[in-house]
Amino acid sequence: MVTTNGRIVTVFGGTGFLGHRIVRRLRYRGFPVRVASRHPDRGHGLFGSDDPQLQSVQANIHDEQSVADATAGAYGVVNAVSLYIENGRETFHSVHVESAQRVAAQAHRAGVERLVHVSGIGADTASQSQYIRKRGEGELAVQAAFADALLIRPAVMFGPDDAFLTTILKLLRQLPIYPMFGRGLTRLQPAYVGDVAEAIGRVMQNAETPSMIFELGGPRVYSYEELLRAIARQAGLAPLLIPIPFAIWYALTWASETFPSPLLTRNQVELMQIDTVSSPEMPGFIELGISPHSVEAILQRMLSNSR
Repeated sequence: MVTTNGRIVTVFGGTGFLGHRIVRRLRYRGFPVRVASRHPDRGHGLFGSDDPQLQSVQANIHDEQSVADATAGAYGVVNAVSLYIENGRETFHSVHVESAQRVAAQAHRAGVERLVHVSGIGADTASQSQYIRKRGEGELAVQAAFADALLIRPAVMFGPDDAFLTTILKLLRQLPIYPMFGRGLTRLQPAYVGDVAEAIGRVMQNAETPSMIFELGGPRVYSYEELLRAIARQAGLAPLLIPIPFAIWYALTWASETFPSPLLTRNQVELMQIDTVSSPEMPGFIELGISPHSVEAILQRMLSNSR
């Protein structure tokens, strides 16, 4: 294992779904880690309190001084903060553009050597989806503030305690007739969250990795319908899949979004109309020496553990 020479890495969003796994991969590689989040007490439950090389600090990515304090003295910074549903001050623009720029600018000011910014496959400033559009704007803002930043674009991530595979499985079990988004033709390439965390650990450790974009997609591209059938098959289910036109889903979001915590948003429906598949022209898991796990393999493990 390459020595890390006590070089601290700050992980923003380090208690999140991807973030806490990044922290673990960095610690495995010997990096002292500063877990920066709004709720540092969550770190004790995730990591315990007996590791002297692991520090949990309170940090708010909307606040300049807070970000500056968290990046001070760090060798590397990972921004793994993400937002999927807007709520008040927490908007796609404030989180994925303004705060992403803030973290990058403060990292540059602090003399940080390695900045890894987590974005998403398909990030595009011209996208019809506001979420994807702001991801694209965020990447440009990060690169303008920190020219040597490395961008990580995962596909939709899955794994234990996720909001993707777990939700689909729960609904398949509850609904004998399953309503699909459109005709189920949208293409997806789900990536195991542990593989994404491993990729970030390797990128952080290998100082020779130049500034570039990695697109991290799993070993198989599914249509949405194929993915639903694969999940159902693993769970021993045989649901009836019914296509529902996107126009009807949009009408449902109009009603849903009148509630404080909507079950369905226009953004979610928009995302289900857009393919999220890694580009063969972009480096990814293979270039990092990682053989990604399949949905079926991880789901089988999750089902076994739940029994």
